[in-house]
Amino acid sequence: MIDDATFWDRTAPKYAKSPISDPVAYEYTLERTRSYLTATDRVLELGCGTGSTALLLAPDVAHITAVDISPGMLAIAREKARDAGIVNVTFETGATVPDEGDYDVVMGYSLFHLLPDMETRFAQIRDLLPTGGYFISKTACLGQSGAGLGGALKSLMIRLAIPVMQRIGKAPYVRSFSVQDLEDAITGAGFEIIEHGSHPKGPPPARYIVARKV
Repeated sequence: MIDDATFWDRTAPKYAKSPISDPVAYEYTLERTRSYLTATDRVLELGCGTGSTALLLAPDVAHITAVDISPGMLAIAREKARDAGIVNVTFETGATVPDEGDYDVVMGYSLFHLLPDMETRFAQIRDLLPTGGYFISKTACLGQSGAGLGGALKSLMIRLAIPVMQRIGKAPYVRSFSVQDLEDAITGAGFEIIEHGSHPKGPPPARYIVARKV
């Protein structure tokens, strides 16, 4: 196995050229996210990849700090920002959650199933937010079986394939959990879930969650 930063650096050029797998679901959750943002918000995006989401949401907020483990991904993100003339997004290299910061909203998309310690990260995210601040995420729940025999078999095949791909350097660390496991971890960290849904429904489902610090 290779370390995650190296994996994503190698993947970055191909990843940047890949189309969004479900553009309808992506646009829907993007619009739902915009409904929670204000022009004065200071936003942190974790695991920003090549910066597409941060750059699309930049006009809706005051500033976005976008963090990723992969320098290769961030190089592409910075180039995209320059080409688009977007100046209110700062791209930074970081392992996961910064130790400190002053943010109104924290976002993380397609990230938390890639972390072995998401519960710890949720608690750290809570510490970065004021009471009432939003944590917005979308996470693949690989441990959630699909509906019917076909869905259950597809979910099982995905889980069986991941270790094989990891051994040959074709997949990073991946964790499996259910939708309920994910939501319990978020509420257990001190958040109230105010919106949730699976977009796409899967299998595996990508669970979109808007949570508020209580």
